[in-house]
Amino acid sequence: MLDNFAYPPTNSSWLNRIEAQFTALRYFAFDGTDHAGHKEQGSMIRHYILWRNKHAADERLREVADRANVA
Repeated sequence: MLDNFAYPPTNSSWLNRIEAQFTALRYFAFDGTDHAGHKEQGSMIRHYILWRNKHAADERLREVADRANVA
């Protein structure tokens, strides 16, 4: 069953499509912030995920993900 997985090289995170989603999370939820603690940081992550699911076609989100996929 493991034959269906394709493992990208460790030095080429741009080949892993999920990396772009973490880049978008970092860009929209963490840039320019200084969270007081993990609870506040977790709240920002939850808010971002809710926003992301409602705005999957948002052009800003697509631009950030596209830049991360190319970099």
